[in-house]
Amino acid sequence: TASRIDRIDEINVKRLETVIDRFDEQMEPLKNFILPSGTPVAAQLHLARTVCRRAERTVDALNRREPLGAFPLMYLNRLADLLFVLARYANHCAGSAETLWPGEKII
Repeated sequence: TASRIDRIDEINVKRLETVIDRFDEQMEPLKNFILPSGTPVAAQLHLARTVCRRAERTVDALNRREPLGAFPLMYLNRLADLLFVLARYANHCAGSAETLWPGEKII
């Protein structure tokens, strides 16, 4: 029997957004860009985010040659955002301060 491969769709993207919002609301809003830093858990999450962004660029390049639809790219984008929020949350729970980027503020 052939195995069925589920496709990434809007529901998958919305689930990620729900999880992002749940963790994000437990922290202060960002007013500055931050540098990847903090606890070992946060560092691993920042590394995973970097790998996810690389996958996003690869899928974007593939999508230009062979249309995949919008949702795989949206999903990878939101997954990278979730990993960023989880890294912030890990630092927040550990009481580890975020390293601010020395440039201009976001707001």
